[in-house]
Amino acid sequence: MSKIGELGKKVEFVLKNEGVGSVVKKSYTYVKLTGARMRDKKYTGKVFKDVLFINGVDFEALPHPPRYRVLHQIEQLKANNIDCDQNFYLHLNFDQVRNYRVFIIYRAPYNEELGKFIRKAKELNKTVIYDIDDLVIDTKYTDTIKYLKTMSPEEKDGYDQGVRDMQKTLSMCDAVITTTEGMANELKNYCPKVFINRNTASEEMVSLSEEAYAKIKCQKDELGNVKLGYFSGSITHNDDFILIQPAIEKLMKKYQNVELHIVGLLDIPKEFESFKDRVIAHPFVNWKELPDLIASIDINLAPLEESIFNEAKSENKWIEAALVRVPTVASNLGAFKRMIQNEKTGVLCNTTDDWYTALESLILDKSKRNNIAENAYHYCIENCTTVLTGYSLAKFLKSMMRPNIAFVLPALNISGGIMVAFEHCKVLRENGYDVVIINDDFDESRWVTFSGIEFPVMPSRYSYFKGSFDKVVATMWSTVKFLEKYTNIKERYYLVQNFETNFYKSGDTLRLEANSKYSPNVPVQFLTISKWCQAWLKEKYEKSARYLPNGIHTENYKGTKRSFEGKIKILIEGDCGVYYKNVDESFKITNQLDRDKFEVWYLSYNAKPKDWYKVDKFFNKVPFEEVSKVYKACDILLKTSILESFSYPPLEMMASGGYVVAVPNGGNVEYLKHEENCLFYEQGNIQDGVNSILRISNQKELRENLYKNGIKTANQRNWNSLQKEILEFYS
Repeated sequence: MSKIGELGKKVEFVLKNEGVGSVVKKSYTYVKLTGARMRDKKYTGKVFKDVLFINGVDFEALPHPPRYRVLHQIEQLKANNIDCDQNFYLHLNFDQVRNYRVFIIYRAPYNEELGKFIRKAKELNKTVIYDIDDLVIDTKYTDTIKYLKTMSPEEKDGYDQGVRDMQKTLSMCDAVITTTEGMANELKNYCPKVFINRNTASEEMVSLSEEAYAKIKCQKDELGNVKLGYFSGSITHNDDFILIQPAIEKLMKKYQNVELHIVGLLDIPKEFESFKDRVIAHPFVNWKELPDLIASIDINLAPLEESIFNEAKSENKWIEAALVRVPTVASNLGAFKRMIQNEKTGVLCNTTDDWYTALESLILDKSKRNNIAENAYHYCIENCTTVLTGYSLAKFLKSMMRPNIAFVLPALNISGGIMVAFEHCKVLRENGYDVVIINDDFDESRWVTFSGIEFPVMPSRYSYFKGSFDKVVATMWSTVKFLEKYTNIKERYYLVQNFETNFYKSGDTLRLEANSKYSPNVPVQFLTISKWCQAWLKEKYEKSARYLPNGIHTENYKGTKRSFEGKIKILIEGDCGVYYKNVDESFKITNQLDRDKFEVWYLSYNAKPKDWYKVDKFFNKVPFEEVSKVYKACDILLKTSILESFSYPPLEMMASGGYVVAVPNGGNVEYLKHEENCLFYEQGNIQDGVNSILRISNQKELRENLYKNGIKTANQRNWNSLQKEILEFYS
């Protein structure tokens, strides 16, 4: 069935069962949510921020809790320079696991999609935190809620399963954020790391409260009635009201000017029948209208029945009343006991007699009401608002963030310097780093796999960067631009793998731009994998660079000792479209060889052979993991590059047990030694190149020496022995 057909069926069902009004209301909600989701879909996966809140409570069904625990905490963090997003857990896009450093899951029950998301986040060394503001994580707590006894067995089973599912999600997390000390004490039994971030009032709440107070202030001065307000919230608070019912009943009988205002769901006791004209029931109101309603009363009632569940509840009712300068009388329990200074910012009660005495004194003494209300207002403005309380939350989240590092790559194809960067990424990931790849070309891929490890990719041209990076590594001159433009980076690195100025011929404007990045306009730490690069960085640009030797996975290249029986296979490697690879010279040499004795293979990632090249086998865009097979199948590598920072092919050929003939350059003299593990020939001397190949082919003793030392050189460069150096490299 089409989506339009499905929608029609739903409209027909609602119309038949719930009426026209419900159709209008649900249609409005559908359009509103669909528009928001379409905008989110366009944005999802294309942003990098620090925190994603995953909300497990439907805003439409129960707006109050997620407003406090999601929207208000987002406001706290934004006020402290931590950018956040939020998403409903059932709308979570798996790709979003790439885009954030920390995930805060608010009251979401476990499902397989969420479990898969959390496991992937952990694999990527990201931080996952649970946020919970009620003890709905174990039936031993929820079974103490008397209202649940009114549920049918089926309803209770469903409720209990939801509680168990929340505990399951919590158990997968690194830490828990909660609202009160009572909550924290219990949660420590389920997760050792618990942080208290109390509920606070948002900027909009404060603003609306100020407006409400200004509107009602004059009216209160004119009226003689004293209004007691009980904002019950849900039907589960019946038992709380029963605590104070005798005191309220007695006061209303004694003082004819006392009114009881009830907001929300509450069973009004039959004992109140005699003064029912002074018991005013109000329906639930939108939170933006709530300040007006609270401001209209004179005394806020906040009773709580003593239980472990209620000990954990927050002080929201006191804060909301304080913001409109209404005094609160509350049970001397949990968060109220912690936050209210008795007789100064509120009144705390233990017994029914306490409630009667406290309320009577406030009913009779308007100045006392005003004094307590003003004290509570000033305390809450300073200590219970999002803007002024978010620093400790931001500090906690930063302490929980795993170190993150981004490598800005010019492309994702695994070759040369990009492979080196991925080797570093692999070691860093395996040692606890949250590693991100920022891809600088037009590829929109969101994941890349190297050596069996999947790395998240943020395409630089299609992404919005607003999060923080501990370290960012540029890997080519063009990627240094990211270091220069993006400000939210603690440490900037430039991994120099070649003298990139000479990638371009004189007259090419890119030559000037490449050279400028050795003098970047932001502080940058220089790194290199070549002693040759280390030397010219110091000599030409006065830049001190850390040096780390390049490595090789020798286990992937182990081949057999070459027999030199039958045709001898010569391997030429390099992009003939890049002038400094000097591939033409390789073919000028091999074109002179006797093709009855020699066979020529050509391996190139991008360019294809020129017409005059004599090639027996051509390999193009060979996957990285397949390259070693080509080396193992050949006997001699002919490598004629004139510019290399570190030349990998000779090392790969030696690791496979083969032989190397090469032109010496800055990138190979670091480990290649003439007559020891290779034969060098002078660039441009074609005959010398031919003779070097013939010498290896004909002289068994020379081959023995080159083979032994070649294997030794490769083993000294094994990546597995360089892990410590890589970690120190980026420390």
